Amino acid sequence: MSTVRRAAVALAAVSALTLTACGPTEDDAPGGPGAPAATPTGSAAPAKSATPTKPATPAKSATPTKPATPTKSATPAKPAAPTKSAKPSDHDVFPCSTHDVKFTATLAEATTGSYLLKITNKGSKACRALGHPVVTFGELDGQATERGAAPGIEDALRLAPGESAYAGLMGGGNDGTGRTVDSIAMTMNTESDLAQTPLKAPTPGLYVASDRNSVTAWVGTAEDALSL
Repeated sequence: MSTVRRAAVALAAVSALTLTACGPTEDDAPGGPGAPAATPTGSAAPAKSATPTKPATPAKSATPTKPATPTKSATPAKPAAPTKSAKPSDHDVFPCSTHDVKFTATLAEATTGSYLLKITNKGSKACRALGHPVVTFGELDGQATERGAAPGIEDALRLAPGESAYAGLMGGGNDGTGRTVDSIAMTMNTESDLAQTPLKAPTPGLYVASDRNSVTAWVGTAEDALSL
């Protein structure tokens, strides 16, 4: 046998022995007692817990509506002022006397001898210009004739302090029966026995007819006094 062949056979034998020596024993057989336990499979890594959802931002509560401003109740109407009844104090308003007034006489119409008589309440209380003025002519006897009707005391003109009343005096045209006087005197009708001081006023050249002279009741305006 050639050298080369012998070397090949020897090499094959050695290889066979080597394989036999390294072969697994029963204990070394897979699954045998000597086999190391299978490496346990690593437990699955715990799943990462989901990132906690941020709690939803609580919805802002609606801004509370401001309470409506309470409606102002309608201002209660002021009670109507009580109707003034006929001035209760009028029961205490007495007729004016010459102590309560100042007196003037102004020529209104020369041809008829007409004068405007005026009184003004100079006191601090009201009084009533009652009826007709009582007019006398200088030194002549008697008094002027009353012309027209006059209201009663309850309806007589009421004069507050500073207020005036008027009357129209007529001496009458010169018919040859009368006389001329330069002054007159006046007292107030008070329907009482109250003593009064006559108030005088100049009336230069006033002719007084015996049956045509007259005087009106006290009225509120000069126009009315001269037209009656």
